[in-house]
Amino acid sequence: MSAREDELAANLAGVRARVAAACAAAGRDPAEITLIAVTKTFPASDVRLLAGLGITDVGENRDQEAAPKAAECADLSLTWHFVGQLQTNKARAVAAYADVVHSVDRSRLVTALSAGALRAGRTLRCLVQVSLDERPGGRGGAAPGQVPELADLIAASEGLELGGVMAVAPLGADPAPAFARLAEVAAAVRAAHPAATAVSAGMSEDLEQAVACGATHLRIGTALLGGRDAIVR
Repeated sequence: MSAREDELAANLAGVRARVAAACAAAGRDPAEITLIAVTKTFPASDVRLLAGLGITDVGENRDQEAAPKAAECADLSLTWHFVGQLQTNKARAVAAYADVVHSVDRSRLVTALSAGALRAGRTLRCLVQVSLDERPGGRGGAAPGQVPELADLIAASEGLELGGVMAVAPLGADPAPAFARLAEVAAAVRAAHPAATAVSAGMSEDLEQAVACGATHLRIGTALLGGRDAIVR
């Protein structure tokens, strides 16, 4: 094992232990949780090492970085998750390699992703991003009241499949109330679309609260891969 592989293995063991403890506290089965390794700013070599350690789901948040990384790792049979804010003009490019898009928050983006998926001959799983931040300039997403209509639109669009919902906890606040609100929105979506069971919530700092509130997918970056250098926008 290389030093980097040793580091990643130790980090992964630590994250899995946290998930197991959170599931035990919530009376849940850890098998219900999908761990997404968010590898933004880290090289494809780290993706390969994580795949060797059993990670099958990888998240990216910028098309410029995600597209070449996905191509370089195409032999690994990974599930690629696009987890960042997505501009409509990037939808076609993202639809060509992503398997799941977590950040669908407006109807124009649904239309663009549908066109991109059809062009690529693929079926793209989409999650509605829910805004849990009432402050202006928050973490993005559709207002909770807009989610049912957006979910219906995804479900009715060719080339797309409604997967569920996603959210990011508001900055500087207790994430538990926000994740509880997300659980309510997720339940409403499932009532109309029973197959839309995914609840993408929780990152390195708040995965325990997300698990307690029913998250099925955790987006873990720093706790797995270590600190990041400043991201060039």
